[in-house]
Amino acid sequence: MPGSFIDGALPTVSEALQTTLDLLASTKNEAAVPVLVPALDSPIEAIRVGALRALLDRRSHIGQREVLARLHRFGRKERNIISEKQGRLSHALRMAVLATDAQMMTNGFQATLWLREYELVPALVNALEDRSNPHRDEAARTLLELSKLLYTELAGQRDPRSRRDPQMVRRFVVNSLERSVGKYNQHENRAVVEAFLILATRENATLKKILNDPHHGTYLVVIDLLTHSEHGGVIRLLLSFLDDPFAPMSVLRVIAARSDKVFVRHLMAKVGDSPATNVARNLKRLDTICWANGDQRGVLDDLDEHGQCAALAIALASGMKRLEVFNTVTYMLSYGKPAARRAAARALAQFQGADANRLALEALDDQDPGVQAEIVRQLRHRGMPGALQYQIDRLDSPHEIVRQAARESLSEFSFVRFLAAFDTLDDGVRQRTGMLVRKVDPDAPALLLDELSSRSRGRRLRALQVAEALDMVREVEHGLIALLGDEDHVVRVEAARLLAKSPTAASIAALRGALLDKSALVQQAAERSLLEIGQQQGVKEQAAKAVKRAETGAAQQSGDSVRETTPPAVTDTTPISPRENTNQ
Repeated sequence: MPGSFIDGALPTVSEALQTTLDLLASTKNEAAVPVLVPALDSPIEAIRVGALRALLDRRSHIGQREVLARLHRFGRKERNIISEKQGRLSHALRMAVLATDAQMMTNGFQATLWLREYELVPALVNALEDRSNPHRDEAARTLLELSKLLYTELAGQRDPRSRRDPQMVRRFVVNSLERSVGKYNQHENRAVVEAFLILATRENATLKKILNDPHHGTYLVVIDLLTHSEHGGVIRLLLSFLDDPFAPMSVLRVIAARSDKVFVRHLMAKVGDSPATNVARNLKRLDTICWANGDQRGVLDDLDEHGQCAALAIALASGMKRLEVFNTVTYMLSYGKPAARRAAARALAQFQGADANRLALEALDDQDPGVQAEIVRQLRHRGMPGALQYQIDRLDSPHEIVRQAARESLSEFSFVRFLAAFDTLDDGVRQRTGMLVRKVDPDAPALLLDELSSRSRGRRLRALQVAEALDMVREVEHGLIALLGDEDHVVRVEAARLLAKSPTAASIAALRGALLDKSALVQQAAERSLLEIGQQQGVKEQAAKAVKRAETGAAQQSGDSVRETTPPAVTDTTPISPRENTNQ
């Protein structure tokens, strides 16, 4: 007798019933089948489930048919058993595809998808090719869905319990589909062609033959499906031709004509911001790309930064007219995400003319410092009026990346070049150029210190002049202090004179020591520098006192104003008059 069903486990059966079921499942006597079939309708679950197992184990064609006929009435437990016995209904499913009974056929189609019975593809193809078959549309739908399921397995979403090699299954299925595609003019069923495109590779001989022959009977439907299908398998196939060094022009035109969001996202992921060699060659064959022109550019707004960068790379690598490419760069520089705007700013260097210059100047005010930096690097190559000043102004940018770009663009204002030309410059040019060198060359202080410590007297004297021209006395203060002990008194004099511009404790101490120098000229220079430092400090102290007095006066004036405008407080005591208060 059957036991109870607890916690989702199958009900237990008595030993006698189990023995009977085992015997019916293993005996070679076909009379066991008529005994087991009625048990499939038993209200007792243990008997019903046991009979189902026994019939599946027997592999009886009659038993399979009876099981399939009841598929729509089975619950989860029965379906789980059928899944475990995958392949045991193959004969019944093959017959069901060609059956006339509507319920049997429906059960067969459902089970084919549910059990992923790819071996039934030839039977499904035969059913849909038969124009007299009333269920040919259902067969076509099942075939297409089965192809999509196989594609998911090929993409890596494989059932770990399955022992089938999806690549071998693919070859089997594609062979059947190829034959049916060749008969398209007879059955005119697009589902076969789409299923074929989902699973085929670009090396498929049948596919190549179709794509290279516009007069082929299947050419138009293949191009239409490649143009409009959003299934991953079709998009994968279409994009794979970008890697083909001999890609058919018909396919490249489809790639250029598609602007639907799903395809565009896959296209950008495929190409990236640096197209491979074969991809770049195929893109060069495209003289138009629909999403890069006019109103269709809006599809680019939905892409992420990487996608927009890829879109720009595709436009630049394409064979479109330069004006169309420039318009794409303009759009991306104006409306793209930060990374895309940086890429567009970089690409703008490829374009000259008034419009490009105007766009560059507008991009200088972009909120992204990376965009500003890209533009700063190319300003002087444009021959724009005031380009040098624009770059000089960016030396004081609050963003390091912009300052660095300006320094790179003004690299000719280096300390080494300034030093080499120093003797040929007049004082005014020295001052103006020195200001730029100070901002542009971060190595200037270190290089100047090397010059101050040179063995050559002439180089040391020139280095002192350079320090003054660059207004870099404080940065090289310790080098100047060291020169107060130089063997040449002229060098010591100049060093003492310059230290007046660095009124630090170290400079003051060094100058006081120089008052004892054996050279009277050095003593005088040190004394003048100390006097100048004292005057600077006195001026600062006077300025500080003046500021303090002004602040105190303002505070008193504010207090008097408050007292004048504030009414006297009402209290219980007699107020004291100002005069009485003063006398006290």
